[in-house]
Amino acid sequence: MVESIAGGITAPAGFEAAGVACGIKTSGLDLALVVSIQPARAVGIFTTNLAVAAPVVVTRDHLRRSNGTAKAIVVNSGCANACTGDQGLAAARAMATDTSRALGCPTEQVLVSSTGVIGVQLAGDKLRQGITLATAALGRDGHRAAAQAIMTTDPWAKEAAVRVATPAGVFHVGGMVKGAGMIEPNMATMLGFLTTDAEVEPEPLRRALTETADETFNAITVDGETSTNDMVLLLAGGRSGVRIDDNGYPVFVDALRAVCRELALAVVRGGEGATKLVAITVTGARTAAEAKQAARAIANSPLVKTAVHGGDPNWGRLVAVVGRAGVGFDPARARVRIGDVELFRDERVFTDREPAAAEHLSGSEVVIGVDVGAGGTGAATLWTCDLSAEYVRINADYRT
Repeated sequence: MVESIAGGITAPAGFEAAGVACGIKTSGLDLALVVSIQPARAVGIFTTNLAVAAPVVVTRDHLRRSNGTAKAIVVNSGCANACTGDQGLAAARAMATDTSRALGCPTEQVLVSSTGVIGVQLAGDKLRQGITLATAALGRDGHRAAAQAIMTTDPWAKEAAVRVATPAGVFHVGGMVKGAGMIEPNMATMLGFLTTDAEVEPEPLRRALTETADETFNAITVDGETSTNDMVLLLAGGRSGVRIDDNGYPVFVDALRAVCRELALAVVRGGEGATKLVAITVTGARTAAEAKQAARAIANSPLVKTAVHGGDPNWGRLVAVVGRAGVGFDPARARVRIGDVELFRDERVFTDREPAAAEHLSGSEVVIGVDVGAGGTGAATLWTCDLSAEYVRINADYRT
């Protein structure tokens, strides 16, 4: 049984965390440290953006050099350390070295991550001070501060955890994310950090992360942008004593999916300027991949997102987007609904139903359904948010 609990990334036994202020941002917490009491198995997925930030380069290298073993994750906000050349790469490596010295572990067992403004050099002296402070503050109760320390434009900290009872015993999965902007389903979609006290071998651990990310983190979008720094890391410490074998794997995936789904939807709810969570389901496609492609096109359409924000049941925009999405589409068999209200079916328009659809759009959670009429069984659901003037303000003023 999978049960939601408090505790975030330190809900699993054997993990501690801290969040501190070290002056990288002008105010607030800006450095997070997550530590496994004993070295944990670690896997990750990373940005597909070719402008790869220095911490992504270093973390990938450390996962290779350590054979997928990690003691700690150290994250700063306020500076992405991206497009910073050799100096930025040296700063990311120093970030890991300083942490390894503070914890007494090999440097390659430290994974590093950064988020914030691109093209700004990371201040090593501030980082060293923050790492010292965070090491002293480590504890099971540090999960909330850690989740706050990785925020940039996020309106609130995002964390989740579950407790799982199995015949072999009880294990836990926890995590935290930051999101808000530059969010697009493209391998990894923001910074996400996950822990479990289950014992999982490397191959099933990687498979579980890939499977769940595809259904959760890779099924959300705020603005169609893929960051230079995206990564999702999963550490399995094994302190619960519950070993995940072939029989236990589906239960573990269910637990991981529950945490990732809660975190992914929190990213969309907290998207820059967002006022509505929008679930878009596409059916009737030739394949699941085509359904996802069409849903993504709808989710990233500024015209659709602004109509949702304004409460306008403009079904024509949905038809137009699907028609240019590059998937099988037959308008003579297509259907469009907003909430439970069908507005378009087999080229028939139900204008009299628009007030009921507008009423649905006035809520904070919106459901949109499109059958593309291709006659297939392909279906997919993606989550997005509306596009408001506040999104423009945040991104127009991001550096100034």
